Amino acid sequence: MSNPFVENQRDRSIRGKNGLPRERAPLFSANPNWRWFILTTVLIGAAMSALDVSIENIALPTLRKYYHVSLSLDEWVAMAYMLTLTIFLPLFGRLADMFGRTKMYNLGFIVFTIGSAFCGLAPSMEFMIISRVIQAVGGGLLQANSVAIITQTFPRNELGKAIGIQGAVQAISMAIGPFLGGLLISLNLFGTHWRSIFYVNVPIGILGTLAAFYVRPRDKKSSAKEKMDYGGCMCFAAGLLFLVLALNEGRKLGWESDTILAFFFLFLVFFSLFVITEMKFLFPMISFDLFKIYDFWAGNVTGFFSYYVLFGILFIMPFYLENIAKYSAFTAGALITPIPITMSVVAPFAGALSDKYGPAVMTSIGMFICTVACFFMIFSGRNPEIIVLIAEFTTLGLGMGLFTPPNNSAVMSCVSEERLGSAGGILNMMRASGRIFGIDVSGLIITTITAGYLGARGYHHINMPTVPHQLREDGFMRGFVIVTVSFAVLNLISAILSVTKKGRTKMAVEHFLSE
Repeated sequence: MSNPFVENQRDRSIRGKNGLPRERAPLFSANPNWRWFILTTVLIGAAMSALDVSIENIALPTLRKYYHVSLSLDEWVAMAYMLTLTIFLPLFGRLADMFGRTKMYNLGFIVFTIGSAFCGLAPSMEFMIISRVIQAVGGGLLQANSVAIITQTFPRNELGKAIGIQGAVQAISMAIGPFLGGLLISLNLFGTHWRSIFYVNVPIGILGTLAAFYVRPRDKKSSAKEKMDYGGCMCFAAGLLFLVLALNEGRKLGWESDTILAFFFLFLVFFSLFVITEMKFLFPMISFDLFKIYDFWAGNVTGFFSYYVLFGILFIMPFYLENIAKYSAFTAGALITPIPITMSVVAPFAGALSDKYGPAVMTSIGMFICTVACFFMIFSGRNPEIIVLIAEFTTLGLGMGLFTPPNNSAVMSCVSEERLGSAGGILNMMRASGRIFGIDVSGLIITTITAGYLGARGYHHINMPTVPHQLREDGFMRGFVIVTVSFAVLNLISAILSVTKKGRTKMAVEHFLSE
């Protein structure tokens, strides 16, 4: 015969204070000592998504020859991934707040792994591009929730350190991507040739999926019954898509072409509809209230500027080093390597120091250092010394490493826990946008200035074979100087914004801890 007292106690043990069944915590997640295992799981996803941004670039010429396609179609292997990732990051962050960020993160591992397998199996370029979109959806689910999970898991006195470690892993992954891709293609493992750069993600993805299932924090979803703003999502995605397409295709089609003008017009239409929709919706995809928090909008703006500068430099420097300074492609690549390497070394220490001295101190110092590095790049000239270039690139990596983890920590620390997914999605979207705009706008400036310089001398098309090599170099250097000046100015603005955050983040953290 059952004992009513024992049955009552057993029932209480499996139910919460409200009488509802308790959610069973994933293995180890309830133990705070396992937070480093949770971080390790997040690092697997961070490494995979960051690695795939750069690893496929080395295979683009090979893919073009294999599928016998045009260069314009071949470029969409990279563009499809970047566009999808950037467009859907805020949406994935919002969904995570509604349905649970660890569930969305686990789903990201599964989708990314499936997309990678499809890429490796792709029988045609069209199938490859669709597979890259699937892969980017998985990568977006991982990126949108990674910082949010770290913020949810770690106490505030360790948050900067944890985010710094994540930043170091991402920097290393982006740095070794081209090298690893070239190595895998050259090894031709099991006769897979270029397919191995996608297949390598499958076992890593399976490992990450298993780790995410067993080692993860408890999901904390919004207590309110929120509805998804699907109309706003569609308008935002469409608007950002047309803007990026306009910037990316403008150099090829001409900025006054009907296609580019139509892209810009559609961007304005969809973005206006998005703003109107968000202001009327009770639970918007991007809450404009978050941007009323000074540290949040300042951190996102400076994050955008930092990635704009970083990837703008990574884009234009190979052209400068090979075409102007006359270094080989191998030497040019080696000279740029100190940027991500220094970032990866500095990032964990910067995060730990920000926990001690505050994010404002580290972010402002980091951006001032980046300003100095870009200032000296202005005077690189046609015959730069290798030691000077290494010093400039190392200094830039130092500044970026000091800035990025504390800035991410500052942004995530000033929002409530139920909005961590949305904040993480917006933060990563801003940085991904900075990466795209840094490449496109830097190329636009150099191309426009070069074309104007040549046009004033009677050469009305930049690619005319009769253009003297010396004139082409002169035009490029004029554009190069303007671009590096703009980089220095943006870094200086970021430094000023970071200084003005001083005290605000600390107050927000103390308020969070007191609740």
